[in-house]
Amino acid sequence: MVYQFMLSISYHEYARYYLGSASCLSVIDTNGLRLQLPAARFRIFLTQFGLYGCFQIRTENGRLIDIKK
Repeated sequence: MVYQFMLSISYHEYARYYLGSASCLSVIDTNGLRLQLPAARFRIFLTQFGLYGCFQIRTENGRLIDIKK
């Protein structure tokens, strides 16, 4: 399955995930489906400004396979 969603999280807000006080991001995809995703998998997209943009994930059998920005 492929899901698309937008993220808009400031650097300071994402720090909660980076420091471990929260482990999952909760997002709503373009079809209205709520997804819980491991926050650590988004670190590669983090900039000094935060985590912003349109993302696409691919899953197989309920497992996260790929993330694209």
